[in-house]
Amino acid sequence: MAAAPALAVTGSTGHLGGMVARLLAEAGSPQRLLVRDAGRAPELEGAVPVVGSYADPVLAKGALDGVETLFMVSASEAEDRLQQHYSFVDTAMAAGVRHIVYTSFFGAAPDSTFTLARDHYATEEWIKASGMDYTFLRNNFYLDFLPLLAGADGVIRGPAGDGVMAAVAREDIARSAVTVLRDPALHVGRTYNLTGPEDLSLAAAAGLLTAGTGRTISFHNETVEEAYASRASYGAPPWQVDAWVSTYTAIAAGELAGPTSAVHELTGREPLSLARFLAGSHTI
Repeated sequence: MAAAPALAVTGSTGHLGGMVARLLAEAGSPQRLLVRDAGRAPELEGAVPVVGSYADPVLAKGALDGVETLFMVSASEAEDRLQQHYSFVDTAMAAGVRHIVYTSFFGAAPDSTFTLARDHYATEEWIKASGMDYTFLRNNFYLDFLPLLAGADGVIRGPAGDGVMAAVAREDIARSAVTVLRDPALHVGRTYNLTGPEDLSLAAAAGLLTAGTGRTISFHNETVEEAYASRASYGAPPWQVDAWVSTYTAIAAGELAGPTSAVHELTGREPLSLARFLAGSHTI
């Protein structure tokens, strides 16, 4: 394991981590890909798959031996995600990792309206307390996810009101992450609030989605009570429904508003707008 690259990337079988891994490979940066199943790891030049899991400290410890910089994509949404994060950070520290680059959430705070942002804040604090160097990429909501919000009838439903958000494309997050990972010493102790170039209400997003997809999309502003009722049929656990509904109430509260210059600062490129994203010529 000592010969494996000193840069480790998690999440390479997913969307964001996969983009980061591909961009690192294109840039000629050796990396080890921490995956639960080595057979699913992307085949990339200079990438060495190693088996590791947030939920298995023994396996993770072996996978992280010799790692200096760790790109830690937040774990899949789960009731015990925060405990998984704590365990993995502790394991990284024990393995001698020097620097964690963690994908957090825009405006993460202990009292964030979006319930999952509270877990991101707690993870940040745990990483800080570990004594390892850190960089936090606080991503706004994914621009990529907006087309998926509409139901089969073309209606986006949620209690977002006239609130706005500065949603960001995964591609821009990935490019920003690669800048940090290729020279992490320049970004020690930094927190980057990664956003798109514009504030969008869901009504405005619906108009852009209609123009960009050819599908008629509209926005219906539910009450909070209506939002819980309309999602009850999914049979999801309460914590999951709270997360779904608070996605919209966080927008209504203004906690996701305010485009930043962070993507341009890190990549030298303007972040994608929703219209440009839908045009599709940008894909990594």
